[in-house]
Amino acid sequence: MSQPATTETSGEVHKESPKQASASVIAQHAATLKALPFSDTRDFDDAARGFLGSIENANITSSQGRVVWSLEPYGFLSAEEAPPTVDPSLWRQSRLNMHHGLFEVVPGVYQVRGLDIANMTLIEGYSGVIVVDTLTSIEGARAAMALYFQHRGKRPVSAVIFTHTHADHWGGARGVLDEEALAGGKVSIIAPNLFMEHAVSENIIAGPAMMRRAQYQFGPFLAKGVRGQVDCGLGKTMAAGAVALVRPTDLIMATGDKRIVDGVEFEFQMAPNSEAPAEMHFFIARYKLLNLAENCTHNFHNLLPFRGADVRDALAWSKYLGEALQMWGGKAEAMCGQHHWPVWGHERIDTMIRQQRDLYKFAHDQTIRLMNHGLTASEIAETIRLPASLEGAWHGRGYYGHIRHNVKAIYQKYLGWYDANPVSLDPLPPVESGKKYVEYMGGAAAILARAREDFAKGEFRFVAQAVSHLVFAEPDNQAARAMLADTFEQLGYASESSTWRNAYLFGAQELRQGMPKTPPRAAMPRETLAALRTEQLWDVLGVRLNGPKAEGKRMVLNWNFTDTGETFILNLENCALTYVAGAQAPDADAGFTLPRDVLDEVIAKLTSFPEAVGSGKIKVTGDPMRLDELMMLMDEFPRMFEIVEPKRIAVS
Repeated sequence: MSQPATTETSGEVHKESPKQASASVIAQHAATLKALPFSDTRDFDDAARGFLGSIENANITSSQGRVVWSLEPYGFLSAEEAPPTVDPSLWRQSRLNMHHGLFEVVPGVYQVRGLDIANMTLIEGYSGVIVVDTLTSIEGARAAMALYFQHRGKRPVSAVIFTHTHADHWGGARGVLDEEALAGGKVSIIAPNLFMEHAVSENIIAGPAMMRRAQYQFGPFLAKGVRGQVDCGLGKTMAAGAVALVRPTDLIMATGDKRIVDGVEFEFQMAPNSEAPAEMHFFIARYKLLNLAENCTHNFHNLLPFRGADVRDALAWSKYLGEALQMWGGKAEAMCGQHHWPVWGHERIDTMIRQQRDLYKFAHDQTIRLMNHGLTASEIAETIRLPASLEGAWHGRGYYGHIRHNVKAIYQKYLGWYDANPVSLDPLPPVESGKKYVEYMGGAAAILARAREDFAKGEFRFVAQAVSHLVFAEPDNQAARAMLADTFEQLGYASESSTWRNAYLFGAQELRQGMPKTPPRAAMPRETLAALRTEQLWDVLGVRLNGPKAEGKRMVLNWNFTDTGETFILNLENCALTYVAGAQAPDADAGFTLPRDVLDEVIAKLTSFPEAVGSGKIKVTGDPMRLDELMMLMDEFPRMFEIVEPKRIAVS
């Protein structure tokens, strides 16, 4: 049995290695092997079907030689039997996600899978190829296109389709479209309505916090291995290359909208506020192909990812799948998505859609039923159980989302964070409450003594709760840190959900080793900035304003963009930065006349305002120092901040 570490109090972080699985975790895995239909291996056949070729170990590097993507570190997944430190159901999913390369879905439709967390779907038209989703990175997209050309012959990209707003589906667009195609507008870029608004709000405005939280969700700083990161549920991990946002040229507005793209007719279905705030599905009668984007994949998806997002609408999600079944049920001979592997045959396709439809409907309805009986979110999570028909469906397992946290998201969507018990209305923050808990429980030694007893009994959930209070009260108590790390580790080993496993194991690693050392946050790419509307740039600037520093300050700045014809008043007042479009203030402190792309260059740190003014790119009226004064009020967001221990630097 794994024993918790007993390192004594010290100011240093002791770098301990991962431990073995405890007896209680091993027993839990044995029960899983008996409970689930491991003899059903159809998914393995489907994941390998249509294979045409791949890149060795799926290795992709940048022009500087940096590894952007590789499956080589996951070689340990060649073993069929799960090790004691990985849930056997998650091990199965992790092995399925190792299939990589170019695959034929049906003649004329191909997918690149396993070169990113997401898929690229390639649909052949009359004169070229239509690319559906462009992966996360520019480097990955280029490698995917090269692989396709190698096996299907060189042909032009006739259109690009973004199924939804998440970066792993649009980040590599510049690896698919060259400068000539972008500049000339020769290639249609098709996306769902409100794509840009949501791509910006979900990936840029709250990006700094999301990126740090995503480290816990995806585990990029964890070692790959049986005691570390094995998968992300949707795929292996996130790609590490260059990302740029490209603005769509054609928006799909309504269900039933059709487009003839390179001679191929697409029929679209809108699915907003499902897996993404702007998302769509499509059917191609010519190929009898149904693509449900990310709303019908081989796992129970997230209704609220750990990285953070708007809560997703489980009821709407279920209805979209029901509508898709009504529109196209019995018509598709193949169904593919933008993650995982396809499904073939009318009966299997319709069954999967029905089960996924009912999975989200069950989670929604039963959460609301129990909520209306007065149960809180945590009580609902402890009570709810999937019906046997869904529990035994491999594509309904919680590798990415999980019923135990999805029900909490549903609760939050309807009732918010407050459980109506006044004790939850204004609790002390973690450090202050931690100190009081330690005092009430008789001090650190008493807590650790009880925690070791409960750890030995496998009561890891409460041990984590109790010892976390001690870590926040005494962050340099190495015995407490070691105990909490060991406890997180066992919880990770026991988790079927890849995201839970990654979060627990990364929490354990940070307690043992401290936060990873990373370079400062890079400037936003100029290509991404160019895709943003000017109003969105002002919104990004507004969230950087340090309110306390701006106390008592007032400022009015006029902006005139010569290339776009836009004018704005930027106003600082009451510690808030607001703007008015299409106007100029007669009493402005300063005014700036410039092309919009010069502003992009400044924000991307390719030049500075003084340099641009000196070169004549920016013309200034009034007091130019007022802009400097405004920029001095802006926060620079750190790439890393503490999560499982107290903040070391106070933030105001």
